[in-house]
Amino acid sequence: MADQNRRRFMRQGALGLAALPLGAGVLSRTALAQSLPRLDPSSSNARALNYVEKASDASDHPAYEPGQTCANCMFYTADTQGCQLFPQHSVASGGWCQSWTEAG
Repeated sequence: MADQNRRRFMRQGALGLAALPLGAGVLSRTALAQSLPRLDPSSSNARALNYVEKASDASDHPAYEPGQTCANCMFYTADTQGCQLFPQHSVASGGWCQSWTEAG
């Protein structure tokens, strides 16, 4: 009986250890997304690229086309809600800037 309990304990422990990297990856991405400060649209970097938090607010910009948002831009990282053009900041997935490039 003790032998069966020991085997079950070892098997469950091994499964738990195997799942740790997966859980840690999910938690670290979530923590990173929550820890990045939101890009302030009035900051100099945001203004330089005409960043807006709501893409339709850019409808008067000559480079804007309906349907373009941060979420479908090649510079956007969904896991962290970050943008390669604005390192250390998260951006609105529904936002837009003039550097929008189709994700491919």
